[in-house]
Amino acid sequence: MNENRVEILRKYIDEILLNMDDTENRRCAYLHLYGVSQACALIALKRGENVELATMAGMLHDLHTYKVGNHNNHAVLGALLAREVLGELQITDSNETDMICSAIHNHSSKNEHFSAFDEVLIDADVMQHVLYNYSAPIMDHEKERFTKLVKEFSLQGK
Repeated sequence: MNENRVEILRKYIDEILLNMDDTENRRCAYLHLYGVSQACALIALKRGENVELATMAGMLHDLHTYKVGNHNNHAVLGALLAREVLGELQITDSNETDMICSAIHNHSSKNEHFSAFDEVLIDADVMQHVLYNYSAPIMDHEKERFTKLVKEFSLQGK
């Protein structure tokens, strides 16, 4: 296989996003999914977690929301869609699929704590939300996590 797994997944996701009719939702989907995936890579590198799988989790985490246009129960439904996509593409083994799907399933629970790998996606989601528009107020349920990220990365926070 000449292509790496991240590129195979990116092409699959791009096909979904490119076929979205609403250009504003398409723009948001690209910014958020790929922004979170890059934040996942950064955080995974810092914490010694699997960068490739974290990147893939970030790319997939809200795909269900953008694909169906509905945010309800999106973490659970997103994990189911991710399992379906990864099964179709056959780019992960069952353990890797379970890791990615667990992170997606748990990523909306910002006030709880999970495995170190799951925490990468949760924190990357927060990082992307805050850094998308740093002038905007930080959502209450994300303040504590972002404060910890500022300290972890030795940043100057708000």
